[in-house]
Amino acid sequence: MLAFLAAASLAVQTTPPAPAWTWTLYADTAPVVLANEIPDTANLRVTLECDPGSSVARLTLYGAAMTGMARVTAGEAVAMAEAEPARSGGTKLALRTDHPAFAAFAAGGRMTLLVGEQSRQVEVPAAHLAKLRRFSELCSG
Repeated sequence: MLAFLAAASLAVQTTPPAPAWTWTLYADTAPVVLANEIPDTANLRVTLECDPGSSVARLTLYGAAMTGMARVTAGEAVAMAEAEPARSGGTKLALRTDHPAFAAFAAGGRMTLLVGEQSRQVEVPAAHLAKLRRFSELCSG
């Protein structure tokens, strides 16, 4: 029994930590990209892309294929957008960065997408809100 407990204790100590998801802003490229990713991997949850000055953010959600009209809410603001399948098996849609819903998202870091009965939430923690706001500034025309 003692040997089992020692082996279990050793296994817990040698288990590598779970990979850390983070938000990364790639502002020195065209398009500008804000990604929720595990750095140095191909693992993505969400990407926001835009052409600088275009005022249009292209949102891709990975791991959730939704198609149809999306109700996008952030704070008290609501926007409608067409959700389409993404190459990755996810969902993509476009939002204007000057729309009140995107402005509320940039201010608070929370956005909910509802397509039919499917719902997904995008959340940018407070520690990364400056990146989201910088993304919005670079995209706005």
